[in-house]
Amino acid sequence: MAFSVAFSTSYCTLQSSILCAQKSNPQSLKTSSLFPPGKKLFHQPLRYKGFSPKRGAGEIKASIKWEKGYKKVEVFSKEHLAVSLAYDVAQLSNKFTRERGAFTVVLSGGSLIKYLRKLVEPPYIDSIEWSKWHVFWVDERVVPKDNLESNYKLAYDGFLSKVAIPPVNIYAIDDALPADGAADVYETTLKRLMKSNVIETSTRGFPKLDLMLLGMGPDGHVGSLFPGHPHLKEDHKWVTFIKDSPKPPPERITFTFPVINSSSNIVMVVTGEGKANAVYSALEDDEKTDKLPVELILPEGELKWYLDVGAASKLFKE
Repeated sequence: MAFSVAFSTSYCTLQSSILCAQKSNPQSLKTSSLFPPGKKLFHQPLRYKGFSPKRGAGEIKASIKWEKGYKKVEVFSKEHLAVSLAYDVAQLSNKFTRERGAFTVVLSGGSLIKYLRKLVEPPYIDSIEWSKWHVFWVDERVVPKDNLESNYKLAYDGFLSKVAIPPVNIYAIDDALPADGAADVYETTLKRLMKSNVIETSTRGFPKLDLMLLGMGPDGHVGSLFPGHPHLKEDHKWVTFIKDSPKPPPERITFTFPVINSSSNIVMVVTGEGKANAVYSALEDDEKTDKLPVELILPEGELKWYLDVGAASKLFKE
């Protein structure tokens, strides 16, 4: 069943790096039954430095956004995903540094880092108060920091080395310790920073980090919390370790769901058609009882999904 979606004006996100679309009279955008009834759906025509994504799956010009319960979801071309993510991260950075004098950011590995690339370009690189950032990892492989498997190395080479965050504010694991010791030290670090009010405390007594940036695997894992693993039910420890990861390397540390879900803002950045089934399961398959790890994200704060067309492909109705 086809339906029409009203849209109007431009969605003026970036000030100097986006050529915002001109305001126009409200009109109808014909879609091909992209989403079932009951979702708030918006079409937002954007242009980035003259770039206009090709019309394709879902007839996406720039982005399609909808809400389902507490889940806010937006589908982008890959270029617009990076643009919008940078804008939203910068807005949160400004908000928390203004209100608290600090901004606590949690990174994951995988493709997430490349989607932060706009943050190291104007206007952000010169306008964000990088000295107020405190950077953590939701999970880390227990390998030396210069190892190609290290999430720290991935983030440092692709992002952190390009911005002026004080090294003392970048909290990598102690790679000289075994997995259990590294997890204990990382949890102790969180507790120390809570006592000094760098990290806020949630109503349940867990660390309340300002922004958690998460990716997701094709199997629905987040951080190093994998399907069927006992750590999915961990409700006491803040940071735990595994020595039998189904993905190499086998030894890792990871935040647990009580810490993840206590964040003020959780952002899921998921791209690629290989993850479409897990995205569909998390966003549409409400009747399924065997939950993927990503479906255990039940935030106290805000949750937003950033998808590209491939990751969202199962959501589109033929």
